[in-house]
Amino acid sequence: MNIRHRHDTIVRTLRRNGTATIDELAEEVGASRRTVLRDICALRDDGFIIHSESGRGGGVQLDPQSMQTTARLSVAEVFALLISVAVMRAAQSLPFSNLADSGLAKIEKTLPSDKVRDLRRFLDCLHIGQLSPKQDLSDLGPIDPALLPAFEIGFLQQLHLRFEYRDAKGAKTSREVEPQAMLILQPLWYLVAWDPSREDFRHFRMDRISKPECINDAPFRRRHVPFADDVCPYNDLPR
Repeated sequence: MNIRHRHDTIVRTLRRNGTATIDELAEEVGASRRTVLRDICALRDDGFIIHSESGRGGGVQLDPQSMQTTARLSVAEVFALLISVAVMRAAQSLPFSNLADSGLAKIEKTLPSDKVRDLRRFLDCLHIGQLSPKQDLSDLGPIDPALLPAFEIGFLQQLHLRFEYRDAKGAKTSREVEPQAMLILQPLWYLVAWDPSREDFRHFRMDRISKPECINDAPFRRRHVPFADDVCPYNDLPR
């Protein structure tokens, strides 16, 4: 059980049982007493109020009104929230946009400075435009959930991305590209990448990408992507 899962399990156990001994928590999460004691300290640092009762029959107790005050969201998770709001706003289907912006701002304030830096670099790669009404959407499929974590590494570390791609005719090829931007033409999402083998930019529909993986090689350089006039970067969207 990883650290995040252990912490979540400890909090749920204390909320459910009221009081628990360190031994009981250690058995619940499958870890040593020492590890659980470190977890309790970490949870307190996160803002949870956890009381300790010494002596026979004692244990630890979570304050019923206690809640986490620092976010443990990953950069990819916050990015997913931001782009969801951005897409809904662009489609003019977000009736409570001010509240959404306020909530996201609070989340951003709780992020460590290094995560904020990575999040802003990630958002710099995001562009949104309008889909042509003539676009054929009959073969629209789901997007591989492994794609966003791969994008996080590829975009932030500027590493090549390898994946299998299925074109409009169903033919499959293996591609290795430099991820440069993400383009959302709702409901179509595209990876905009520089293809070294073709020495040009290529747009890959994300629902046609599978088995994405980053390649640990020399970082590539960022390139200016020549978007059409109706495509705007995320930060230029009305807020």
